[in-house]
Amino acid sequence: MNAVPSRCSAHPWRLALAALALAVVAPLAALAQAGGPAGASNPPTREQVERRLQSTGALVGQSSGAKQIETSANIDAKVQLAKARELHAQAKVMLDGGDVETANKLLHASARTLVEAVGMASADQVHARKDRVDYDARRESTRALLDAGQRIAAEKGAGPRNAELMKRIDAIIAEADHQAGAGNLPEARRTLDQAYGAARAAVSGMRGGETLVRSLNFASKEEEFHYEIDRNDTHRMLVTLLLQDRRGAGSVDAMVERATQTAARLRQQADEQAKRGEFDAGVKTLEDSTRELQRAIRAAGVYIPG
Repeated sequence: MNAVPSRCSAHPWRLALAALALAVVAPLAALAQAGGPAGASNPPTREQVERRLQSTGALVGQSSGAKQIETSANIDAKVQLAKARELHAQAKVMLDGGDVETANKLLHASARTLVEAVGMASADQVHARKDRVDYDARRESTRALLDAGQRIAAEKGAGPRNAELMKRIDAIIAEADHQAGAGNLPEARRTLDQAYGAARAAVSGMRGGETLVRSLNFASKEEEFHYEIDRNDTHRMLVTLLLQDRRGAGSVDAMVERATQTAARLRQQADEQAKRGEFDAGVKTLEDSTRELQRAIRAAGVYIPG
């Protein structure tokens, strides 16, 4: 009998989240439940509550859970931690005033509140680690494509012309690394995706339409159409990416503007053809659109293969 895979097996980071939450929250939950909820049949003695006051004070003040929350970027978790500490302070006031039962209830609430705060911080930290793993994987893929592009350029004698494009992609990767180092992983991933797209377009062009990451044996013209859509999107991005510091010269701007407008018109035509189910014609129109974008990039003096 085949076992049905769990959702966690499809997403390993969920297993990490569960493990981290169990390791940190379980001991806190045990303490939060010590003495039982309000209304228990055997009310705690003053001595028991004094010990609980001390242990809960350590919990909300110096425990690994509290420190985890303090270093977390989760504002809600920090608010909960402050609430837990305030409940502990109120419990001390009640106990000093002789109200043992109320002090015990407040300590129970303090520990429970910290449990909730640790859960929030744990989730954030696990997701942050997943974002970092995803970033590192995409960076490795981008570097592999870039290295492949340099090798193919050397084989085809395009090394000198290809050097500027490779240098620009390298600079984008460096910018993404800077953003990641500053803790802005979502923005770093977006920047890195630009570098990946540029490297993929370069490799695809130098290999005459082949790529290193997939075979171009399409199951249907519709599948090929969607591939050309992705390729066209990549080149539209490259126009902005590679020409951002080259605009300004009147003749170059005019040539780039004409090419990009023609490309946009062809892209719209291809979209309309696809809506009518004319995928064969749409593929040809998209290829023409992409060639116009390549022409715009070259008109600005930037070499791009293909």
